[in-house]
Parts: sequence; C-alpha cells; structure tokens
Amino acid sequence: MHGEEGGMQLGVRQLLTRLAVMVGAGVAAGVIGGCTVFDVRQAAAVAVFFSIILGTLFFWNFRLAIAFLGLSVLICTHSLNIQQFVQSSALEVILFLVGMMIIVGALRDLGFFSWIVQCIVSMPNISGGKFIVVTSAASALLACAVDEVTSIIFISTLIFQVCDRLKLNPTPYVIIAVLCTNIGSAGTMMGNPVGIYIGTKGGLTFGDFMTWAFPLMLLALASTVAVTYWYFRREVALFNEHLQARLARNLSLASTVDVPYVQGLVLLLATVLAIASHHQIESWLGLGKNSVLLIAPLACSGVVMIIRRDRARHYVERDVDWWTLLFFMLLFAIAGTLEHTHVDRIMASRFAGICGTEHAVLVPFILAVTALGSAFVDNVIFVAAFCPVIEQLAVNVKDLPLWWALLFGACFGGNITMIGSTANIVALGMLEKRAHAQVGFFQWLKIGFLSALLACVVAWAGLMLLEPWMPDRHVQLKYEYLTADSGKVFHGKNAELKARCTGRASLPSLPGFPAAEYEAFWLSPPSGGRGPAVPVLVPKAHRELTATLEAADDTVLALRGKVHTMAAELPDSLHLLVLEAVSPAAVEE
Repeated sequence: MHGEEGGMQLGVRQLLTRLAVMVGAGVAAGVIGGCTVFDVRQAAAVAVFFSIILGTLFFWNFRLAIAFLGLSVLICTHSLNIQQFVQSSALEVILFLVGMMIIVGALRDLGFFSWIVQCIVSMPNISGGKFIVVTSAASALLACAVDEVTSIIFISTLIFQVCDRLKLNPTPYVIIAVLCTNIGSAGTMMGNPVGIYIGTKGGLTFGDFMTWAFPLMLLALASTVAVTYWYFRREVALFNEHLQARLARNLSLASTVDVPYVQGLVLLLATVLAIASHHQIESWLGLGKNSVLLIAPLACSGVVMIIRRDRARHYVERDVDWWTLLFFMLLFAIAGTLEHTHVDRIMASRFAGICGTEHAVLVPFILAVTALGSAFVDNVIFVAAFCPVIEQLAVNVKDLPLWWALLFGACFGGNITMIGSTANIVALGMLEKRAHAQVGFFQWLKIGFLSALLACVVAWAGLMLLEPWMPDRHVQLKYEYLTADSGKVFHGKNAELKARCTGRASLPSLPGFPAAEYEAFWLSPPSGGRGPAVPVLVPKAHRELTATLEAADDTVLALRGKVHTMAAELPDSLHLLVLEAVSPAAVEE
C-alpha cells in the first residue's frame, strides 16, 4: 500500500498533527502492552512496529526515515542488537530482488515487453470479451514471471493504445488489468516481494509454489475475470460496437511493429529455468535449501551486465529501487525483533486461544486479517509481522496451509482499495496522466472488494480441499518447547531438533510403543546446561540409530522424528520423541 499523499505535500500543522498521532499511538501501544502481557523490551518492539505501520499511512514519503529512527530506538532499548539486526534483515531476499530488478531492466531494453504488447494487439478475431480475457491473463502471467509493477505498466500501455483507437474510456479495462495483476502476483515467488519473503521464511521452494499456489491463483484469476466481465458488461458491449464500426471502415485496431524479442525471451526463460530447477541443483551440489534459488537472479543479472556492459551501471543505478529495498531490509529487521523478544510466541498463543489449532478456523482468519490489513497498509509489513507468528503456530499444526493463506491474503487484499498495492497506484497515475480520468475511492471499492472477496473465498475453499494432501513438514523445534513449562501439546508432530544423548533410559510400555519393540534413551539440552531430560524411543529394527546414540558421547546431535505428548504416562517429562534419523549437528547451539 502507498499513501495517496506524501508527507512532503503536508502543511506544518498537518505534519505535526500526524506526527503526534503516530508517536502517541505507538507509545500507547507499548504502554498498554507493557502493562498487560509484555516486558519492557517486548513493549518497545511492539511500539516501534506499530509506529512503522502508522508511518506508512501518514508519511509514505518519510517511511525510510521512520524506519531509521525506529531501528535506533530498538537498539538503544536493548530490544535488538547488531548481530540480530544482520540475522533478521533478510539480505538474501534483498539480493534476490536486486537481481530480478536488473533482469527486468534488461528485458525492457531488449524489447521483450513491447513484443508481448504487439502479440496481443495483432490477435485475430478480437472482441471485447476476448480483449479482457487476454489482457487479464497477460497481466497475471507477467506478474508471475517478473513483478506486478512491470506487468501493469506494459499492459496499461496496451490498453491506452487500443482505447485511443476505439475512442473508449480506458478506466474499466485498466481496473480489470490491475485486479488481475494483483491476483497473478501470488502465483510464484517472483511476482511480489512478499512471495520471496514467505518462501524464505517458510522454507518453500519454487516447486512448492507451482504445486500449491499457482493452481489456486489460476482459479482465483478465473473468478476475478468472470466477476469483472459481468460488472463491466456494458463497457464490453460498447467495445464491440466501436470495434465493428472501425473494422467496417477497413481500419486496423492498432499498427503493428516488428519487434526483436529473441534475446529477451532467452533471458527470461534462462532465469525462470534456473529458479525452477534450484532444488535439483542444490541436491546435486550438496548446497543448503534455497541457496540456488536466491543466487539465480544474481548469476543471470551478472551475465547480463557482462554482455551489456555499456548499460550495466544504468541497470544498477536506475532500474534497482534502492529506496524501497533499504526500507524492506529495515522493516524485516524490525519485524525480526518481534521474534527475538518472543512477542511472536505471545501472539501465537493468543491466536491459538482465539482460533484453536484447527485449519478450518486458522486459514480463513489469517486470510481475512491479512487481506483487510493489506488493503490499507503495505502488505510487506503485515507479512513481516505474521511470519514469526506462523512459525510458532507451525510447532503444533501443519504449516503449509497457513503460509499459503498468508500469501493469498496479502496479494488478494491489495484489490480491495485503490491504495492497496503499488500496482494500483502506478496504474491510476498512468490513467490520470494519459486519459485524464480519475477513479473515486468508492468507485474502486465496489468492484475491488467484490473481486477480492471472491478470490479469497476461492483460495479458502481450495486450501481446505488440498490440506489433507499437503505434507506435514518437519518443523525446527527448539529444545525448550519440550519442557513442561512450554505449554505445547504434540500429536505425532514431525520435528527436527538438536540435543545431547546422555545415556539409556528405562521406561514402561507406552500406548502404541511397547517396550519390546523400542530402545529408550535420555536427551538433554544442546547447550550442555542443566535442563529437563526428554526420552527418545528408537525402533529396535533400526540398529544404526541405536549405535549412533550409544556412541554420541554427549555430543550435540541433530535428531528427526515425531513428537508425542503423554502427560499421563510421563508426568515428569510430558513429551516423547520417536526417532527417525540422527546425525552429528553441524553447528552447536
């Protein structure tokens, strides 16, 4: 979301009033939190983050300055240190976006987007309905492949060209295109900054997006095209009338130009292929998860800058939006403070208290809250705040439906208001400049809310239907979650954790785990300090696992298995790990 007016156009009195409201509301949020559930550091983190939200509403042009000041407050209140800042600033996401922006600049130079426009203009047997369907699909798919802003710029240019020839008001067609652009941005991790951020925080691959997010995006896109086609049916009929009148005079819809496109197409295909195959390449080279995904755009943009070395500095200085990227980096770090100060655990506990741990309640709740928030506040802010909460919820429930609900809510919610996404602002600015047409807030809200609601319902229904087939991935579990004080309850949750094996244990037969079939060992905290012992069961058939534990010699191990809560049978330890795999930990905690 971007505010319609920046702080630079405000008078001194308005500026001071909004500043007082922002600071006062932020301080009030911190004080109320500090008097209820937060300690001092947590209250400072909440106050600064809330101020960032208000800052984007009141002072969009000053958002970076507000982020600088907020970061300073967090460091001075010991809510964040430099090491935590570096860990939370998501530099890998920032570099991914830098690479993609350079590639988009090169594609623009190479005429790729002009070629797409020419292909649409020269369609045979064009009609109003066909024009809407094609421009909608092109908007969504271009947003998937590059980004939402680039997509809407070129599709809007096409719409202006066609509507100028037919003497039509381009407003309905621009609105349809931008609505579909926002829908399409949820299809891959390249369409929107929140996509790559969610992918990084959730450990999602490009294949995960294509398997689960892309099909649901297509269904939401189809529903959006259908409802907008119905809503603007009179404009479609007028399009056909003007088109037939023009064709009757033997006039073409638009002049076509032979645009060279091969180099741009090769560049785009090479980039998408490198990103799409990242999981296989990582497996072959023994690299960490998503390593190739994050460096693929950098590698491709590096090749581009060598080949087009005369334009390399232009790509880096002009096509990379450093202002926005720096704001994102600071925003991610400030949102990371919610995790470092354990505000995320409190929020997750409150969510679980309100919604329980059932996907039937959590998924629509996350969808609705994120969509409504993204309608008025930058969706990156909401995603950055929600990611730590979902990481905490994932300790007890299957996390994939929650990540997809967050993605769809953040992207689809941008359709609700005219200030809900960057693409909306860009498109309306072009509309005002090129066609001297303005869209009222409620004029947009009628179709925007309707299309967003329908798209969210489609996403909700699709996620609930697909949830049984989504894998329950192994969550990174901290040892402290296995203590009685954590309040966690597990029902065969797939988990990975680090711990030390301190020797064999003698346990009675447990329901579902007879003593004749399992060996028992004790686990202790990986830090080596004092802490509650947690039992781990090893199937006797897996002798190699038993041998590894016996030879561990109190070293830190990386363990993978299923966690069960057995409060009645194990009143002292409560939880039990049934081991599936074990290896020496790469890094000790």
